[in-house]
Amino acid sequence: MSRAFVFPGQGAQTIGMGRDLAEAYPAARAVFEEVDDALGEALSALIWEGEADRLTLTENAQPALMATSLAALRALEAEGLDWAEVSCAAGHSLGEYSALAAAGALSVGDTARLLRARGRAMQEAVPVGVGAMAALLGLNFETVCAVAEEAAQGEVCEAANDNDPGQVVVSGHKAAVERAVDLAKARGAKRAVLLPVSAPFHCALMAPAAETMKDALAAVEIATPRVPVIANVLAAPVTAPEQIRDLLIRQITGSVRWRESVGWMAQNGVTEIWEIGAGKALIGMVRRIDRSIATQAIGTSEDVRKVCTTREETA
Repeated sequence: MSRAFVFPGQGAQTIGMGRDLAEAYPAARAVFEEVDDALGEALSALIWEGEADRLTLTENAQPALMATSLAALRALEAEGLDWAEVSCAAGHSLGEYSALAAAGALSVGDTARLLRARGRAMQEAVPVGVGAMAALLGLNFETVCAVAEEAAQGEVCEAANDNDPGQVVVSGHKAAVERAVDLAKARGAKRAVLLPVSAPFHCALMAPAAETMKDALAAVEIATPRVPVIANVLAAPVTAPEQIRDLLIRQITGSVRWRESVGWMAQNGVTEIWEIGAGKALIGMVRRIDRSIATQAIGTSEDVRKVCTTREETA
């Protein structure tokens, strides 16, 4: 059985996530301490007992979700996880940074600082109220691209997240995205709704953030990951450090090609996908993309013990 690890993106955050992992596994607690040290603040306190609206801020949510994912991974390693069983890794948007940290391409501290910078840069790239994102359900990717092109009318409207066969997110200027919602409904979308996000991620309006991240990424060391990481903008595996650096810059304005990424895994022998960290959104997408792939969400100490016990019983 070939296994892949995948790491969630923004929206999966909840107050209290990862706390039981930190209490049960010293190695998991060490991740939160390393992130706190890197950021010079007690982000862990916000994650475990703070206010939801503060955790939801992009600059907090991104490093917080990475910390929770890496804590779950360290708990798995403490229970005897063998990386020889893992063939590749991937992450949705910010989750790609988590995947790279998990695979050893980035240090946890550098990843936390990069995600803090990324979150701030993405938030500041577009004034509040200028941009928007919308989820279009029940239309395929090609149809959504046509809808976005028609809706643009000289503004930006692009397919930002190709999540699964029936869910594509568009991003851009608010008026253009609103036009896309109306057009999608006219084309037979099951649902077309604006998303409660603070900025239009993964579109050309994020160009200022890409410039910021170019400078931030130039200052960190990137190593060859222990397993290939499926890049969002390529939907294909990468291992070369300089290519990883370039693709992380391109990812800011590029589309998250999640449907194709899971398709690549399936076509290359992956039969099992574990979502490491908060929530279960990605394995829901995986099931809609390819039901033949077995899935497992691992975000709590109970999940870790359960999956490790099952591994031992089937070994």
